[in-house]
Amino acid sequence: MPRGDGRLSHDLDPQRPGPQDACGVFGVWAPGEEVAKLTYFGLYALQHRGQEAAGIAVSDGSGVVVYKDLGLVAQVFDEPTLASLRGYLAIGHARYSTTGGSTWENAQPTIRATPAGTTIALAHNGNLVNTAQLARDAAERGIESDGATSDTPLVTALLASRPDISVEAAALEVLPTLRGAFSFVFMDETTLYAARDAHGVRPLVLGRMERGWVVASESAALDIVGASFVREVEPGELIAIDEHGLRSSRFAVPEPKGCLFEYVYIARPDTAIAGRNIYAARVEIGRRLAKEHPVEADLVIPVPESGTPAAIGYAEGSGITYGAGLMKNPYVGRTFIQPSQTLRQLGIRLKLNPLRDNVRGKRVVVVDDSIVRGNTQRAIVRMLREAGALEVHVRISSPPVTWPCFYGIDFATRAELLANGLDVEGIRRSIGADTLGYVSLTGLIAATEQPKTRLCRACFDGEYPIELPAGNLIGKHVLEGVDKRVATPAADQYEAGAERSGSGNQPLVASPGGSDALHRP
Repeated sequence: MPRGDGRLSHDLDPQRPGPQDACGVFGVWAPGEEVAKLTYFGLYALQHRGQEAAGIAVSDGSGVVVYKDLGLVAQVFDEPTLASLRGYLAIGHARYSTTGGSTWENAQPTIRATPAGTTIALAHNGNLVNTAQLARDAAERGIESDGATSDTPLVTALLASRPDISVEAAALEVLPTLRGAFSFVFMDETTLYAARDAHGVRPLVLGRMERGWVVASESAALDIVGASFVREVEPGELIAIDEHGLRSSRFAVPEPKGCLFEYVYIARPDTAIAGRNIYAARVEIGRRLAKEHPVEADLVIPVPESGTPAAIGYAEGSGITYGAGLMKNPYVGRTFIQPSQTLRQLGIRLKLNPLRDNVRGKRVVVVDDSIVRGNTQRAIVRMLREAGALEVHVRISSPPVTWPCFYGIDFATRAELLANGLDVEGIRRSIGADTLGYVSLTGLIAATEQPKTRLCRACFDGEYPIELPAGNLIGKHVLEGVDKRVATPAADQYEAGAERSGSGNQPLVASPGGSDALHRP
């Protein structure tokens, strides 16, 4: 039976996808536990962060085995597969591609054997901006490529290229050379490692189990496996966990710049970042949105699910009744069957359908998390009018997205961002709303309860905290010959990335015992 190609039907129009999430990473060191199953459920809790591919690496102390494939976590793994992944140490990854296309070769964890016989497996959330330079350096040192075209196997190869020192010592040499956003979980036969870039752009947390330790992209993944939250992995920190316990090293001076878009859209509502519950932050964003952009209306409705907490906050802040106006099909996005052209023309209706009795004859405020190209909002406004809404007022719980992200979120190119070419009134006319209001950047930052100086706001204000390589190659397909050249952070020209392509390859099983020989069953 042919396997899925990694493209989900939430991309109803493959030429016009919305913002795509960052990846999810998970790691566990727990002798006596079924670590593959713990990792599976940890990835299940992080599925929202990446839906293209999933993989798990596991070690029993004598060798590392990796199983990965394109698809959702529940499509890649089944009970017999998980039962075969035995050990006391595991890492896992749920991928959305931000460097390298959606192919089997780019699925994670990546794996590499050192000349000394140690095997390293690594999973990455984030995106490096000096990938081209790292690739050139690796080539000059004679480090061979394994055919993948993402930044992650490149880091794995660099870690494995130092045979005379330990993996931990190699990490302390390699990590300072990396530029960009990275939250890594990686492992050898006996040790679990976690590292976070000096700016801490992407989240990474540490948890404690009765018989071990867990690291994960979000605290919600700790909850699902029964681990208690200990703390965040600090920016610029390397953690190592083995039979001797946990130890911490610093490879860079911390300069925190956590991703502001995590608060708006990416993170689960039941996650906490920097001590702030995401659900509470989103409700507060909605309250501030109501104060900044009031309107006379009869009903506040969310675009489910990401708009729900902000819509609740808007209703609280405005005194307008909160209710349901759009129903989401919970199973769209869980199939690899692409819609026919006829169904594709229906677009958003495959995902959302209006509750006609609720909206008919009413002035409706519809709250969403962001506008990128405007296609979704345009379709929603049209649906609500066809369902009988007298007025449709759109409220957005983030400022206009006007700049691309190079740190782990795949937005549209800048030329495709609706807010890049139009002011708010122009966007309102484009989507057909009666009124349109965005929360201010000041209001959004206040809702996070974090200082402005500790947040990356680049997609909203163009201030990139990690310098982009001027005049150099950068972008999703930098290692595939499809590049984006950036003269400055304010560059106006970005080439559209190549279309993703699937792969018919079978899941990867890496031979144990330190061998770098890989075979497909």
